[in-house]
Amino acid sequence: MQRFPCPFCGLRPETEFYFAGEAGKTRPDTTQAVSDEDWARYLYNQRNEKGAVREVWMHLTCQELFLLERDSIAMTVKGETPLRKN
Repeated sequence: MQRFPCPFCGLRPETEFYFAGEAGKTRPDTTQAVSDEDWARYLYNQRNEKGAVREVWMHLTCQELFLLERDSIAMTVKGETPLRKN
């Protein structure tokens, strides 16, 4: 089992985390009409890159979101950044 570092709680088993999405993915502007195709593209199209990736994760124990930088091939974590303001 892989272990991820929560910037708030420390190193924890991967089963305690929820993948919230790719970092930098832009949500459609809901103040305007959004086509079904645009929603489908936003919801279902993933880059699924090999190598260095930046993702948003939530630690289910503390309910905090953070940015995780990792290598998707080597399955190693390069760093984590809290997404809340202290």
